[in-house]
Amino acid sequence: MRKREISTLLPRLPSEPRMSLLTIKIDKIGLKDAGKCIDPYMTVSVKDLSGIDLNPVQDTPVATRKEDTYIHFSVDIEIQRHIERLPKGAAIFFEFKHYKPKKGFTSTKCFAFMEMDEIKPGPIVIELYKKPTDFKRKKLQLLTKKPLYLHLHQTLHKD
Repeated sequence: MRKREISTLLPRLPSEPRMSLLTIKIDKIGLKDAGKCIDPYMTVSVKDLSGIDLNPVQDTPVATRKEDTYIHFSVDIEIQRHIERLPKGAAIFFEFKHYKPKKGFTSTKCFAFMEMDEIKPGPIVIELYKKPTDFKRKKLQLLTKKPLYLHLHQTLHKD
């Protein structure tokens, strides 16, 4: 079995007057088959309405703790652009990926996203959608009818 150890998390940007930076803690994801996922991690990206990357894409380290229907990440993502400089319609995407030994590659299982009007300090729970990841947000299908979500916590840093 291949073990994925590479994380591409980036540090917080320097602060600027009257500008806000966002840290998102990925707390946990709820999946009915959470215990079966091998080397699970998240890819986080910020896209415009056309699905174009606005920031460097970041991968979390592999999640180490699974319990019941949850995979726990407890990892902070520093969004690499001041919130005020994100264009209208931008969204932050979270792609849940895991290794498939029978196929010998890493696969995206589901994804979630947060739009700009959802950026506010504190916890947020967002819905999970079926793959393939739809960066343009046109044909979204919920992953499940069960109450399983991506649990995040947002911190805004203002100078």
